[in-house]
Amino acid sequence: MKHRTTAGLAAVALASIALTGCASGDDSGSESGNAAASSSGNVCEVTAAAEPSPAPSPSEEDVKAVDAIEVSGPVGKEPKVTFKAPLEVTTPTSRVVDEGTGADLVEGAQVTINYVVIAGKDGSTSGSTWETKKPESFTLGDPQYDLLNDRLIGQKVGTRLLMASTAMDQTIQVTMVEVTESKEIPVRAEGTEVAPKEGLPTVELADNGQPTVTIPKDYKEPTELVVQPLVEGDGAEVTKDQTVTVQYAGCLLDGTSFDSSWSRGTPTSFPLNGVIPGWTNGIAGQKVGSQVLLVVPADQGYGEQENGAIPANSTLVFVVDILEAKAA
Repeated sequence: MKHRTTAGLAAVALASIALTGCASGDDSGSESGNAAASSSGNVCEVTAAAEPSPAPSPSEEDVKAVDAIEVSGPVGKEPKVTFKAPLEVTTPTSRVVDEGTGADLVEGAQVTINYVVIAGKDGSTSGSTWETKKPESFTLGDPQYDLLNDRLIGQKVGTRLLMASTAMDQTIQVTMVEVTESKEIPVRAEGTEVAPKEGLPTVELADNGQPTVTIPKDYKEPTELVVQPLVEGDGAEVTKDQTVTVQYAGCLLDGTSFDSSWSRGTPTSFPLNGVIPGWTNGIAGQKVGSQVLLVVPADQGYGEQENGAIPANSTLVFVVDILEAKAA
């Protein structure tokens, strides 16, 4: 959950990957997005994840305001949240309403939550996964959920967390979150190495699995999607209607790194039918646990549309570790 969400967690689930618009501009390294030239070609290096900035501490008045919010109803059901409106806080402020009794919540685990979001100005409900019957899952540590990570890590499944924070429209929103499930997943592909075809971009892995991609100098842009497994996992085959959790790095042919989950320090989840066609067509049919090299021609990427750090008519190179797949 980001600091400036408008309608709770669902509004930010794909905010930074946005492969329907996928350029976060991973260019904090060299002058050209960490691109470097070598005798063998253009080298695309991923920027290491930055340390998060410390969150500001709530004031005494903020704490009193959140402590005064009343929550009623049993665990497992949508709670009734009441307070004297308008409610104001100067910084995100939270309290644990109920401590969980299930598995420990650890960084890197995939958690599933239900939540309800209430407007601080008048107490009206603006969103509820209990109502839609669509709980939300994310990886603890994902910067997209910076408001929840530190507050949930170290708690247990079953925890109910109450928080007041500022939405994107600068109004105050109150969010009640209940953790219903936690599952530890791998942080990188695990399986049998596959020898790639000659002439493709090459991938070198750091000890933690973070890839560096080298695009050969004489590499000819493909006219069709290239799907080259580098590691074959032993999990189930991914289908187009599933939500996948992945580690990935995206590069231009000149070696520019334009987007990477590795730079954000955690895997990312998204519905496979909500991304660029090159991802949908390239990941579907692969096995969970696999690592796949995708070379995506412009007509399966963004075509003539410029997208952040991605120029129009760009061929895109991705290295994707498929960590999990489940029903969307």
